[in-house]
Amino acid sequence: MADTKALVAEIEALGATLGQAKASINRRFIGQEKVVDLVLASMLCGGHALLVGLPGLGKTRLVDTLGTVMGLKANRIQFTPDLMPADILGSEVLETAADGSRAFRFVEGPIFCQLLMADEINRASPRTQSALLQAMQEKEVTIAGQHRALGKPFHVLATQNPIEQEGTYPLPEAQLDRFLVQVDVEYPTRQTERDILIATTGAEEAESHQVFTAEDLIRAQGVLRRMPVGDQVVEAILDLVRACRPGEPEGRDLADSLSWGPGPRAAQALMLMVRARALLDGRLAPSVSDVADLAQAVLIHRMALSFAARARGETLAGIIARVTGRVLRLEAAA
Repeated sequence: MADTKALVAEIEALGATLGQAKASINRRFIGQEKVVDLVLASMLCGGHALLVGLPGLGKTRLVDTLGTVMGLKANRIQFTPDLMPADILGSEVLETAADGSRAFRFVEGPIFCQLLMADEINRASPRTQSALLQAMQEKEVTIAGQHRALGKPFHVLATQNPIEQEGTYPLPEAQLDRFLVQVDVEYPTRQTERDILIATTGAEEAESHQVFTAEDLIRAQGVLRRMPVGDQVVEAILDLVRACRPGEPEGRDLADSLSWGPGPRAAQALMLMVRARALLDGRLAPSVSDVADLAQAVLIHRMALSFAARARGETLAGIIARVTGRVLRLEAAA
């Protein structure tokens, strides 16, 4: 009982602190509350987020603001077609000392930080993108046979322009799967755009302030993993993920629409994200409605349309919405 009361107190205190963090973020990144919630939730889960949106919608500004508010050492990499893996990871250089002796010294690349902004990540070649695979999964890199740990915590927030242009490369499926969520950044409403216009074109702009430290964020990630999740929510996650796989009996009606569906990492991501969403809303435990609300962000980059589905004009968002409605309606009825 004492442990339960302590956990409840930790969750409530963390919820209040997260409210302060969101308020600080919204001073510079106006509106787009859903975007802020998804990115914050991904960081609470210890994961990475892929922000997809047209230029000028504030993706870079959001990542910069998060570095300030969360108290993390942040670096930015502008991905270009000529970027090489060593430009990200670092390399060994041969140095000559005053006495004439020579030795190799490792020069760290920008990946050695706590919050890495990978700007326009789809502009780099697959070879360069692969430099992030080990870092995103294992939080370390191997260079010249040595394992080098990255910052703690370590998060990648990548941006991507959805418009197909010359000089872009699709992200490998293995790398997409390492992003906890895909966050679609859309055009703001008229009122939000008006607020942005007034707030950002004056003599001074509002500044965000630090609310978290790196140690605070690590503790918050520990609290999140101790949050209880009811059996109904667990079953809803399993039913939804399995129903999106064309090779499973639950997803056999999608065999003509999908080339492949989400793997077990998608269920893990949903399990963590529903807890984070409950935390951000000030609740002590997640619900089935959280699963429905987060389904698209967690699943959309882990699925692929078949050629026939593309020819029919189907979309992944439409398929996820249809399957979510069917599965979770059955779950509620049960």
